[in-house]
Amino acid sequence: MKVGVPREVKSDEYRVAMLPVGALELVQAGHEVFLEKGAGQGSGIADAQYEAAGAIIVNEAAQVWAQAELIVKVKEPQPAEWPLIRPGQILFTYFHFAADLPLTEAMIKSQATAIAYETLRDPRGGLPLLTPMSEVAGRMSIQEGAKFLERPQEGRGILLSGVPGVAPAEVVILGGGVVGSNAAKVAAGLGASVRILDINLDRLRYLDDIMPPNVATLYSDRHTIVESLERADLVVGAVLITGARAPRLVRLEDLKRMKNGAVIVDVAIDQGGCIATSRPTTHRHPTYVVEGVVHYCVTNMPGAVGRTSTYALCNVTLPYVLRVCEQGWPALAQADSGFAEGVNIHQGRVTNQAVAETFALPFEPLSASTARSLAAT
Repeated sequence: MKVGVPREVKSDEYRVAMLPVGALELVQAGHEVFLEKGAGQGSGIADAQYEAAGAIIVNEAAQVWAQAELIVKVKEPQPAEWPLIRPGQILFTYFHFAADLPLTEAMIKSQATAIAYETLRDPRGGLPLLTPMSEVAGRMSIQEGAKFLERPQEGRGILLSGVPGVAPAEVVILGGGVVGSNAAKVAAGLGASVRILDINLDRLRYLDDIMPPNVATLYSDRHTIVESLERADLVVGAVLITGARAPRLVRLEDLKRMKNGAVIVDVAIDQGGCIATSRPTTHRHPTYVVEGVVHYCVTNMPGAVGRTSTYALCNVTLPYVLRVCEQGWPALAQADSGFAEGVNIHQGRVTNQAVAETFALPFEPLSASTARSLAAT
């Protein structure tokens, strides 16, 4: 199979979708890898390292898209890339369709197959390709939140840890999943007073067992959310409903009850955000202020630490890339129901129910969609 790795073009995105070792394994298995010149530069990986692994370096993105049967990326195709997508082509990347109707419509129109990292499941029901970036984003949420709590960044002028004689910051984390638990570990390690809110009592019991004493676990309901917001110096939005738009847990009027200069880091922004006032931002312009509250809503947080994130991501994506190339994605989807959940769009049909429901689009189960394709050939 011909595998293409274009350079990421999203603003301030420094990750690359494949390491040299990935190119080496694919080439040794009899496949071809076409990599756009400079694709690994943001992660500190030179073209020469890919060439030594057997990859073919091409000068233009269009050449990668034109030759590849399988495109492996990090972020969703940007509007400039949409015209390059061919019918029947396979795209394997983060899509987050539920937060982006134009992207969804573009992929439907393209007649390509969109396999989303964020909805693919492993045999235990986990999200193996989302987890490492959730770990990075959760840890970064505290790092960024601490920075923007500083007064020159329009924050309250609070040191997260406090000092002897001065209380530490109050950190509220909405969601106790991978993002939330990683955020809590870092915030607690810095000495902050931390609250984790979740609706899953079993998860709260687990977190209560493993977290240090400065982390409290609370059942998430409207009353607890509002009361916690009033206390918070830093709020981390860490809510996920796989494939669907994130629920809006914080309303505009709630911001008026928060402290002036408090910070919200909405990690759920990739799925539309869990704060009513959230809107996508970039690393170049990461924040804005509403009702005196600083909002940080960068849609590709892990992209800022490209080297760490690239290695963490490629560690988990490469085995799936190899399996797609060896078996073909239809056979793999038939044999592995977790992989099948990653197929969101196939030849103009939405095959992920959450995405279809988000935009009131027709839903076609993947089995029916592939059967239709086979009948047409």
